[in-house]
Amino acid sequence: MPVVHVQAEETRVGGAGNVALNAAALGAHVRLLGLAGQDAHADRIEELLRAGGVDCLLQRVAGSKTITKLRILSRHQQMIRADFEDHFPERNGDELIFAFERQLGEVDAVVLSDYAKGSLHDSKNLIAAARRAGKPVIVDPKGTDFERYRGATVITPNLSEFESVVGRCENDATIERKGIALCDELELEAVLVTRSEKGMTLIARGHAPLHLPTRAREVFDVTGAGDTVVATLSAALGAGVRLEEAVVLSNVAAGIVVAKLGTATVRRPELYQALQDDLHSARRGNILARISLLPWRAKRRADKPSSANA
Repeated sequence: MPVVHVQAEETRVGGAGNVALNAAALGAHVRLLGLAGQDAHADRIEELLRAGGVDCLLQRVAGSKTITKLRILSRHQQMIRADFEDHFPERNGDELIFAFERQLGEVDAVVLSDYAKGSLHDSKNLIAAARRAGKPVIVDPKGTDFERYRGATVITPNLSEFESVVGRCENDATIERKGIALCDELELEAVLVTRSEKGMTLIARGHAPLHLPTRAREVFDVTGAGDTVVATLSAALGAGVRLEEAVVLSNVAAGIVVAKLGTATVRRPELYQALQDDLHSARRGNILARISLLPWRAKRRADKPSSANA
């Protein structure tokens, strides 16, 4: 029987909260909307998010527990994870959409981080409302029903999630062909497929496919890397960066965060330095100029955020 001698404890925010913290670390002004329980765990989450520069708009649901995960690590290796969670009742959907629509006039981009826990069971209406307001919508999908994300600007499945919807992809050409078909079918502007050690592939309607190799120099922990990709992509798009350049930034950010332990963030100076070191990007100078605008925009906008998360 394994016996663990606990020497230290640390609390971190996961899920959409980790996406919000990553975007805030890049200089974006972030508002986080989602569901939580009426308990001490939710209080702690809000405390950590505010400390990270995120405005919390969590809706507390009576009778439901805030989702928590307990990880036990030894020598930087996870030994076991215990999950404590309830699915939130669908009756909270109308209240969430109402709160969401009230924020749309104050944001530049919308992120939907889907963990299939209940907050996004009505994702179609959220996407439709955001698109009517002229906001780009970035979706980190979950499950095999991508119809739920119809009309989004870009969805960011990993290769396994992508193949679970479109079928097995033997090579780049198959990913490209099926990616374009998915965009046409669901009225998406683009699909960004993250491919682990093979980097990522962007398929956008009207543009040539973009294949980016991984920029990770050392892979220490992939936990939360997808959150970093989504956060960087949304912060860049919210700041007016072109989609292709935003994807390059996301790929570099992912290479930084996998060298860190657990759910972690990438700060703007780290991203800036990594871009300076990356001599393979033909558009490096243009990207550097645009990413440097992120904190300036947040400061000038005062209470107007560059990104919203649900």
